[in-house]
Amino acid sequence: MSALFKLAAFAGAALVALGAQAQTFPAEGKSITLIVPFSAGGPTDKVARDLAEALRKPLGGASVVIDNAAGAGSTIGTGKAFRATPDGYTLLVTHIGMATTPALYRKLPYQVEEFEYLGLINEVPMVVVAKPGLAPNNYKELTDWIAQNKGKINLANAGLGSASHLCGLMFQKALQAEMTTVPYKGTAPAITDLIGGQVDLMCDQTTNTTSQVEAKKIKAYAVTTPQRLSTPAVYKDLPTLDEAGIKGFNVSIWHGLYAPKGTPAAVLKTLNDALKAALKDPEFIKKQQGLGAVVVTDERMEPAAHKKFVASEIAKWGPVIKAAGQYAD
Repeated sequence: MSALFKLAAFAGAALVALGAQAQTFPAEGKSITLIVPFSAGGPTDKVARDLAEALRKPLGGASVVIDNAAGAGSTIGTGKAFRATPDGYTLLVTHIGMATTPALYRKLPYQVEEFEYLGLINEVPMVVVAKPGLAPNNYKELTDWIAQNKGKINLANAGLGSASHLCGLMFQKALQAEMTTVPYKGTAPAITDLIGGQVDLMCDQTTNTTSQVEAKKIKAYAVTTPQRLSTPAVYKDLPTLDEAGIKGFNVSIWHGLYAPKGTPAAVLKTLNDALKAALKDPEFIKKQQGLGAVVVTDERMEPAAHKKFVASEIAKWGPVIKAAGQYAD
């Protein structure tokens, strides 16, 4: 048998095996891992765990487990998912960092555009919050206070590339107000210092701020979405930044599902179908509403629209991050 014939036979056998695998995906007794590039207990981890539960039924009862691979602003876990075997059994759940890390980091252990995009999961509104003793009682008073205290205001965030960091950058740019940025190693210490009055302002996800606002431990002034929020109830009377004068301001933190490049098309189809079923699951929707998140129902559930949306977010955030001169090695 010639070497060429052997090579052709091997390739043919591999294709048959790959096709059989795709037809039986997921195989009985084999679990699917969702890599979350953040620590357990955070907003993205909560979304991923809710999604894992909702995916089990449409995937024929398959076990779906979480692998928290945190570090380096999500790039460690995302790189791990990028290098995983492209068989559908290792996926990535991550947030807006998919669109911002290309501008934040000079070098990345992955190429954003080379992932297989499976669909968007949800969008999480942001809210402008302040320490409990801050004098302004509404957003108009807050903007007056900011104008009167230029150079004296501390703006907290949960670290480079975090949702609060990105929202803070956009908020400062929109108001043309220079503030002292105070980065923390996570949301918890940032919120703790905000409650304690060590910092003045923060712009963060409703998933992180709602319980503190409800308990009156921090003050809320405005939301960052184009429409007012009807849930949670504590935000329903807050204006949007758009209606309050910052026209076009629209910042939300979204989460998406991805697979390594080269995952078989049939497997991707099975996973996308399962994702769309999970996003319609009443229990999943209820859990997401409890976090202040809005489950995606539009075309971005589809791979092509998801990828197009991420490209638009890269174009949106890249100039903001670069103009601020804030990047990591």
